Amino acid sequence: MTPMDTTDKAAPTPPADSSASPRRALSPAAERALREAAARRAASAPVEGPREIDGRDGPEPVRYGDWEVKGIASDF
Repeated sequence: MTPMDTTDKAAPTPPADSSASPRRALSPAAERALREAAARRAASAPVEGPREIDGRDGPEPVRYGDWEVKGIASDF
């Protein structure tokens, strides 16, 4: 055996955990923009509409591009 064969071949070290690294300091304008975006997302929460009376059962047919009534499908 040569000395090359007997040397320890250490496994490569894994990359440092990126979540543990500290965040970069943001400018005041960037911090303000992030706060405004968070406020917009909170304000635009989905609103439940009124319940439809005698509507179709199941998923909305418009979502799939056709409408089926009594076995007859009509495309839009």
